Amino acid sequence: MTMALLFISKRTYLVLFTYVIFLGHLCNGFYLPGSYMRTYSTGQEIFAKVNSLTSIETELPFSYYSLPYCTPSGGVKKSAENLGELLMGDQIDNSPYRFRMNINESVFLCTMHTLKEHEVKLLKQRTHDLYQVNMILDNLPAMRFANQNGVKIQWTGFPVGFTPPGSKDDYIINHVKFRVFVHEYEGTGVQIIGTGEEGMGVISTSDDKKKSAGYEIVGFEVFPCSVKYDPDKMAKLHQYDQVESLNCPLELEKSQVIREQEKISFTYEVEFVKSNVRWPSRWDAYLKMEGARVHWFSILNSLMVIFFLAGIVFVIFLRTVRRDLTRYEELDKESQAQMNEELSGWKLVVGDVFREPNHSKLLCVMVGDGVQITGMTVVTILFAAFGFMSPASRGMLLTGMIILYLFLGTGAGFAGVYLWRTIKGTSEGWKSVSWSIAFFFPGIVFVILTILNFILWGSNSTGAIPISLYFILLSLLFCISVPLTLLGGYLGTRADPVQFPVRTNQIAREIPAQKYPSWLLVIGAGTLPFGTLFIELFFILSSIWLGRFYYVFGFLLVVLMLLVVVCAEVSVVLTYMHLCVEDWQWWWKAFYASGSVSLYVLLYSIKYLVFDLQSLSGPVSAVLYLGYSLIVAIAIMLSTGTIGFITSFYFVHYLFSSVKID
Repeated sequence: MTMALLFISKRTYLVLFTYVIFLGHLCNGFYLPGSYMRTYSTGQEIFAKVNSLTSIETELPFSYYSLPYCTPSGGVKKSAENLGELLMGDQIDNSPYRFRMNINESVFLCTMHTLKEHEVKLLKQRTHDLYQVNMILDNLPAMRFANQNGVKIQWTGFPVGFTPPGSKDDYIINHVKFRVFVHEYEGTGVQIIGTGEEGMGVISTSDDKKKSAGYEIVGFEVFPCSVKYDPDKMAKLHQYDQVESLNCPLELEKSQVIREQEKISFTYEVEFVKSNVRWPSRWDAYLKMEGARVHWFSILNSLMVIFFLAGIVFVIFLRTVRRDLTRYEELDKESQAQMNEELSGWKLVVGDVFREPNHSKLLCVMVGDGVQITGMTVVTILFAAFGFMSPASRGMLLTGMIILYLFLGTGAGFAGVYLWRTIKGTSEGWKSVSWSIAFFFPGIVFVILTILNFILWGSNSTGAIPISLYFILLSLLFCISVPLTLLGGYLGTRADPVQFPVRTNQIAREIPAQKYPSWLLVIGAGTLPFGTLFIELFFILSSIWLGRFYYVFGFLLVVLMLLVVVCAEVSVVLTYMHLCVEDWQWWWKAFYASGSVSLYVLLYSIKYLVFDLQSLSGPVSAVLYLGYSLIVAIAIMLSTGTIGFITSFYFVHYLFSSVKID
């Protein structure tokens, strides 16, 4: 965002600053039930919720009730979902799992009808694909601990079923032991009468502190197992009747196999345990930062790259450029004229360096979209780093990013049209540029998501974007982003464009034949920015595709700042190298010098798919993964390319503003 503001006048800066402040209040105002503290009294009923079934093997989420599970007596009801949740494929429904605060009990839930062939096939398929049941209590996901190769691993959710080694049978998880950690809360004369779905409690004042005491839920663990029940005995029970407590795990002979004509009974146990963990710290168990040393290594590695490039830039500015300019300025006019005939290197292209590049409109459009994406990224990570976007509010991060992108259309329109005026010297055609900026990147994303959506629809996955959400997104684009982009474009026509310090010759200078193709140098330059982020990229990919929480936004903010510096330095160095060999077509090369990091991000994503995400199975999952990776790579290209281009533009402007050649 900082690089983008180099293009922006004071008046427009104030407009954008006002938008950012407004968005800050807007993001802080997002609310999802469970985001605020709830206090429960002893015996008060709490019902768990269920999210979509997920798997690290297929990445295709499915509805919890797509499998033969017990349903609530009042029917299935969807919980409120925000934009981010819908896009991520979350489908949160109510469930029959009832908890009564501080009452330990073992409860019968229901006995399902006789399993049919298609239900058996579906259960077996979900079991083989390692699908997880994701339950939520007071906005806390169910946590499970498992031993893998002697290492204790933390997971969220529990499996649909399991297949023992060497066995041909599959077994369903039909008994779950819940352990709920609670912290006793001592109120200050406030009695909580009750809490509703939205967490809005009815309160009354009281002088009796005992009445004001309550319990906060600070932990939610689950221990799944499979139990074979006598169907005749279980048929006599009603929902929430007490059953005998069980010890898990059990022998396979006592486990419930998945096969036709089986009647499966579901039960669960609840144990409440007092904890010293307070409500504000209850997410710490989910957000334990692993690999902190690796994060620091990534930052130190980036710093080494920055200092190396900074040394090169220092040499270019102080030893080469500054020395040549100082010597040139000290000469008299006669000596300058004689020296003009002996010019070499970058000074020879003085009459062509600001010649209009090929496809100048496309360059303006890509720079405008790059400004928008960069602004969105910086503001989002800043808010996340300062704790405004808690993982307790599912989908909030993605929702915030979308809203920021929409409102930052003003900056995109301004930067793109301002560059257009600078290159063309006239405002003619600014509306076409503004419309192209408004639809270029969203159009690419729309096409890719539509293709992926057809695949998800064909798989009956909850990850498919509903048609209604398509209309909502298009409405937001046309009602917010497009008008603001046009407003930014109009402001760009009113601002004074950058004046080129030298005149452009009518006849273009021939570029000498190069020893090596210039595109090879441009692509190679992307390795340096990639070196600053590839370690952090591993953690981000793992959090997205392996179902882990990513909340080290402080590290990510530092890495982002280092990436901006490296992109700027790489682009300046490469631009200077091209000018020194009399290649005056630097515009696109400056953009792709830093933007080529996206190519390495895409290649790394493919490497991660092949070597680190071996559990992912099936062509559908691979296509989804590559589709989403392509969207991210394009966004990175536009953002980093814009940073490099703007830096190089002002470097070239400064360089030739000191040359006094007619």
